[in-house]
Amino acid sequence: MNTRAFFFILSLLAVIATASAIVGSYKPIPDLHDPHVQEIAKYAVSEHNKHTSAARLLEYVEIVKGESQVVAGINYRLVISAKDGGGINNFVAVVYEKPWAHYLSLTSFSTVN
Repeated sequence: MNTRAFFFILSLLAVIATASAIVGSYKPIPDLHDPHVQEIAKYAVSEHNKHTSAARLLEYVEIVKGESQVVAGINYRLVISAKDGGGINNFVAVVYEKPWAHYLSLTSFSTVN
């Protein structure tokens, strides 16, 4: 009977370890064309434009890559193509969302080197 209890506890610990590794790590977004993901990408470009000069405004083109992370909400890390004055460039945006509160916040936005 002690052997059964040992293996049960061992199995339980393995499940807990796996679950804790899942929460908090970034996972690829399976459908970058999902309307909600598109809305978040456009929001990121729009928020970036609010805090930049008129000469450096960006125009959203598409999402190149996307990942999400479950925290006390959802972090979206998106590589976004956008037109600027010199052509199309890629940018990394991180947007934090609390879906239940209808809350979005642009955490970071930078050029991909």
